[in-house]
Amino acid sequence: MRLHLKAGEKIFINGAVLSFEQKTSVNLLNDASFLLEAYVMQPEDTKTPLRQLYFYIQSALIDPKAETDSLQRALLMMASIRKAVENSEILEGLETVEGKINQRRYFDSLRILKKLFSIEMRILMENEDGEGAEVVEMSFARAVGDY
Repeated sequence: MRLHLKAGEKIFINGAVLSFEQKTSVNLLNDASFLLEAYVMQPEDTKTPLRQLYFYIQSALIDPKAETDSLQRALLMMASIRKAVENSEILEGLETVEGKINQRRYFDSLRILKKLFSIEMRILMENEDGEGAEVVEMSFARAVGDY
């Protein structure tokens, strides 16, 4: 697989962070877990349940040492989301994400979740009475064991 990187762009490969001073191409000659900087979500951006799920899966991909813990948290988060959401698109997407996780295809899981973010935001915005924020906090609390 050939990856094209801009000058200064970071790439995470098997837990290592690489950055190049110049625009470059990298050939991955064997199977490796990698994530481009553009796909990395920062902790402060995990304000919704699907974004929190994305972060856990991302963590499994970026840090192989924390893979098991991150995936356990992801599965707990997924169970909480399923209990709190009735939207069929999100539920079907989560089913696909779980299948990809079981196949260790974490990047595919992240791509699917990114597509679900707009649906999640629409649902949260429909709850103008503040109920959406409560669902977000409650789902996260369940996932991390604070309930």
